[in-house]
Amino acid sequence: MLNRKQIDYCLDVFEEMFPEAECELNHSNPFELLVAVVLSAQATDALVNKVTPDLFAKYKTPQDYVSVPLEELQQDIKRIGLYRNKAKNIQKLSQTLLDQFDGQVPQTKMELESLAGVGRKTANVVASVAFDEPAIAVDTHVERVSKRLGICRWKDSVLEVEKTLMRKVPVDLWSVTHHRMIFFGRYHCKAQRPNCEECKLLELCREGQKRMKKREKEK
Repeated sequence: MLNRKQIDYCLDVFEEMFPEAECELNHSNPFELLVAVVLSAQATDALVNKVTPDLFAKYKTPQDYVSVPLEELQQDIKRIGLYRNKAKNIQKLSQTLLDQFDGQVPQTKMELESLAGVGRKTANVVASVAFDEPAIAVDTHVERVSKRLGICRWKDSVLEVEKTLMRKVPVDLWSVTHHRMIFFGRYHCKAQRPNCEECKLLELCREGQKRMKKREKEK
């Protein structure tokens, strides 16, 4: 496990590599962000961004989503995986926004998690990006990077990873660290072919060192 000084060095490298890291889901308001994050579950941001321009041109408010047949909404997001369930959740959460929140996206994580299709990760993303609340949303990239580097343990659950990062990363860096770790995992420390050869964190990364030794043997 990395110590605090080593983790601080990792944070510095993340910043150096991806200083402009931010949410890559296209949106113009909290409601669009909420819908986009729900759509992004088990789907890439790039794919979601291909679907949302037409979607957001057609549906601008929660009322718009509940005013169409479910089948119509399903067709509008059909390119995205799990589209049937996601369409159902989007209609449900839209109705809840109308019934309980005056049609507005709530700002607290607890209220966000009360919405259909919104788990802890989604709530953290929306609270952080839309409302500037400090949060670390643990997606597959953040989890992978945390465990490969030894910031967290391999056996840690997603919630344990989140809590560990919240303890070890200064609160004022939570949100930006979340984005930088996503970029680091998405574009550098990839799931299948991490760029260990050129990684500035290789000396700290036991997983990377193992991979490099294995590659040497395979030559």
